[in-house]
Amino acid sequence: MITIKMPSIKPEQIKDIDVIHAADDSRIGLSVPEIVMSYGGVKGIPKSKLLSLPQILKCLKEMKKTYNSISKNPKEFKTIMDEKTLKELKEYILNLKIDDIGYATVTPDLIFKDRVVLHKNAIVLIMEMKKNKIHTSPSYTSQREIMRTYYELGRAANKICDFLRARGFSAQGGPALGGDVNYPLLAERSGLGAIGKHGLLIHPKFGPSLRIGAVYTSIENLPVKEENEHLWLRSFCDTCKRCVKKCPVEAIYSEGIVNSDGSITSSDYRLCATPFAKQYGCTLCVKNCIFFKGNYDKLRSINK
Repeated sequence: MITIKMPSIKPEQIKDIDVIHAADDSRIGLSVPEIVMSYGGVKGIPKSKLLSLPQILKCLKEMKKTYNSISKNPKEFKTIMDEKTLKELKEYILNLKIDDIGYATVTPDLIFKDRVVLHKNAIVLIMEMKKNKIHTSPSYTSQREIMRTYYELGRAANKICDFLRARGFSAQGGPALGGDVNYPLLAERSGLGAIGKHGLLIHPKFGPSLRIGAVYTSIENLPVKEENEHLWLRSFCDTCKRCVKKCPVEAIYSEGIVNSDGSITSSDYRLCATPFAKQYGCTLCVKNCIFFKGNYDKLRSINK
């Protein structure tokens, strides 16, 4: 079996830093490379896995850079960013081909078991997976688009960290391919959308055809939203269930499992992982979601 060692924060990098640890009942995080290599087959490696391997290695190179660069953070860092620089930061991020930005506070329950983050202040990054390419899924074309967004988000997170460090702030990149935090929950908390029945974030413009990354930073005055206007999606998805019906391995639960911490498990990742690894990243739940076609405003008006 092909194995890949995932980059992560080394204990010596944070021994003198007051980091944020995962909660006692936090979930175990699984990265895309781990899923692909674990469920893609041992003998007779599927073609789709071979096609994705070079892209995964590119992403892993950016991830390694992400964690190694933590040592570049200033020891005495700033915590307040003036309005002018906040505006410059947003413009800089959007120029990196990031399609939307949100801000949220990271709490221990969002951090995966045995992981840590340096700061509770998060800049959430959204990148669209182009719908004309995802529409072909499962295919080589859609797989390349999935991996493109993973890679570009990782590069963007590293560049944003460099931007912040150059201005005296501390930062930690959150790569889209792996990461230390539950991204859909973080993005929902930032007000960028709401989580659908399939467990993916539904964005008002991009639907579920997107990937998520993050940057954790010492900036304490990020413009965090207090309310999320998109939570009506939850009740809509409870009645739609199109993704449940279209999943080729019945991995999406018709009724989500409520965990002890109040979070909801929407699918069985072990069932989902097999078509993801063997069928070009699958993505049928994205393609078949009613919001994939950009029906957000129409469906919202009906739902009122």
